[in-house]
Amino acid sequence: QVQLLESGGGLVQAGGSLRLSCAASGATSRRYVMGWFRQAPGQNRELVATMGWSGGSTAYSDSVKGRFTISRDNAKNTVYLQMNSLKPEDTAVYYCTAGPILSGRAASYDYWGQGTQVTVSS
Repeated sequence: QVQLLESGGGLVQAGGSLRLSCAASGATSRRYVMGWFRQAPGQNRELVATMGWSGGSTAYSDSVKGRFTISRDNAKNTVYLQMNSLKPEDTAVYYCTAGPILSGRAASYDYWGQGTQVTVSS
């Protein structure tokens, strides 16, 4: 079992930045892919960004490419999401996730955090 705890969400004006963090605990000896999904009200959960264990493989949603950056520190069992040039349409609950393969499908991931709210005002 892996437990994931997100932090760093909040309210920001359009054009601003936020940095999300996700700390993993439990069975962290396995080399999990870790990533971020988001879900806005009435919408499906969608991929934001995901990264392989070594950091050499990443995938981003087209809507965040060039604005968001995913990174990880395996010594701290933590993954980060740096979000710049935020837009109102980025408003959502952001979920940290971990799983065995790099995928854009939520069903491919085994573990999920509780989520952290990100709200971008116009």
